[in-house]
Amino acid sequence: MAKEVVVAFEHVDKIYTLQDKKKRWFGNKKKFYALRDINFTVTKGSIVGILGTNGSGKSTLSNILAEISYPTSGKITIVGEQALIAIKAGMNDQLTGIENIKMKGALLGLSKKHIDTIIEDVIAFAELGDFIYQPVKKYSSGMKSRLGFSISIALDPEILIVDEALSVGDKAFAAKCMEKMFELRDSGKTIFFISHSISQVRQFCEEGIWIEGGELRMQGKINEVADAYEVYVEEYKALSKDQQKKFKAKIMAERTSK
Repeated sequence: MAKEVVVAFEHVDKIYTLQDKKKRWFGNKKKFYALRDINFTVTKGSIVGILGTNGSGKSTLSNILAEISYPTSGKITIVGEQALIAIKAGMNDQLTGIENIKMKGALLGLSKKHIDTIIEDVIAFAELGDFIYQPVKKYSSGMKSRLGFSISIALDPEILIVDEALSVGDKAFAAKCMEKMFELRDSGKTIFFISHSISQVRQFCEEGIWIEGGELRMQGKINEVADAYEVYVEEYKALSKDQQKKFKAKIMAERTSK
């Protein structure tokens, strides 16, 4: 029996309009393709690692998956509640940790009783002490990551998008988060995992999606995708600084049009 497709991207573009400051009086504007013609499907219970260098479009993809941002064109199908786990994702810096938990629960239409239960779970997992009653603007990046991760897993979504959320903070808490991630994986959740740690992606994920220059380079088994990506990274590192600069400029030019 074929697995249910829970995420499908069909010819998805995300375009930003850039104003040319030097020619602003003439109204010259350029289009920047953060994502261009992205196509893939993911079935229920899949654990997908998303790879790509800085600026490749990974975070844009994660925001679209979480429906924080929407595509300029193309079609997206998402079946099930989803949550983005990223530093500060969906949090209000002016509110306390407790208030942010309540806000997220209310936005999902949860009852006050359910939200109260979630608060206890978040406090227990996040280990923020009295900072949970302080405005988030006073948090370090590691503390924000703790709160964001703890809220998202307490909400128990069907689809999780983890965007570099485990790259900050202390190692002990990161290990605790990974243990929880394995628990969620084994429970049948669909997970998109974005990390610069290729070894972590290889260990945790089954499938891989490689985004580069805003385009889908490859989708397949994680080790095959990771192998191809590592070759690309090593070839780039072998270039001189001048060659790297020209290479980046070429990619940027390809993603930009008038």
